[in-house]
Amino acid sequence: MEGSGFPDVDELRLDPKWLIDPKLLFVGPRIGEGAHAKVYEGKYKNQNVAVKIVHKGDSSEEAAKREARFMREVNMLSRVQHKNLVKFIGACKEPMMVVVTELVLGGSLRKYLLNLRPRGLDRSVAVGFALDIARAMECLHSHGIIHRDLKPENTLLTADQKTVKLADLGLAREETLTEMMTAETGTYRWMAPELYSTVTLRHGEKKHYNHKVDVYSFAIVLWELLHNKLPFEGMSNLQAAYAAAFKNVRPNAENLPEELAVILTSCWKEDPNARPNFSQIVQMLLHYLSTLLPPQPAVPPRIFSSENRVLPPDSPGTSSLVAILPHDEMGDTPNIIKPEGKAGGFFSCFDRCY
Repeated sequence: MEGSGFPDVDELRLDPKWLIDPKLLFVGPRIGEGAHAKVYEGKYKNQNVAVKIVHKGDSSEEAAKREARFMREVNMLSRVQHKNLVKFIGACKEPMMVVVTELVLGGSLRKYLLNLRPRGLDRSVAVGFALDIARAMECLHSHGIIHRDLKPENTLLTADQKTVKLADLGLAREETLTEMMTAETGTYRWMAPELYSTVTLRHGEKKHYNHKVDVYSFAIVLWELLHNKLPFEGMSNLQAAYAAAFKNVRPNAENLPEELAVILTSCWKEDPNARPNFSQIVQMLLHYLSTLLPPQPAVPPRIFSSENRVLPPDSPGTSSLVAILPHDEMGDTPNIIKPEGKAGGFFSCFDRCY
């Protein structure tokens, strides 16, 4: 497999402990769609799940590439576990390529922000969400995985909308110091400048870059959380990438507390090596959040202070609630998910939902 860090697809086999039985998988309403896959709400062994069905492609060459990407995603998902990463449940290759994960019910961060406009997030909530994302990215990078498509569409809110979980490793890959990797991977508006080329690249052309591309994307997401506006507003995605790569244009970091402005400007520096890593980012965000905590009352002398310290919250979030979109606004009209053992399920409804 080209530049993947894994063996050829023919040599890959799903670890039996992650192999799901498609006969026990029941597919319900569609809740999302991308260029290469559709995502449905479903059930597996009586557990509510998200079911990602990957399109095979129209040509044998395209089918091979998508199978390689599918196997790479499954291999990476099976290796990482973190409270801010969507939990991987299992996968199968036949009769279709399917990835099954936990069902995160709070909707995408993109929909959450759009529902709030023109209002913005409370600053502590915005930074708390950013901290969740940074912790997830710290986990991925510690396993040598680059996400390459970090943006609000790929982050999900829990049902109480207090915690953010990172999703979709479809474009992620293992970092390598020697191999070149595919350029212009991701979404232009959030893409690091070093991913963009000064000339038109042939499809799939390679470049050298490293995990710091995710740090740049994180900075753009953080700016978006703090302002609840589209970064590089008034530009197309391509214009935004061009301005960032060749004119060193960045969103406006003025009118922010100095500590937040420093985090932003350090994360989106042109030189990838000058950007902090996510362990440093987590500490910077925690330090800023500690300055927002209300002062604690003095401890009476008769009480040991060591037993009454107030520690900063582990993962600050928000108590604001935004109604979850009904299925008819999010995708297809829901199909009734039939209980196990009865007619229906994956095979009977597949022709309707794929």
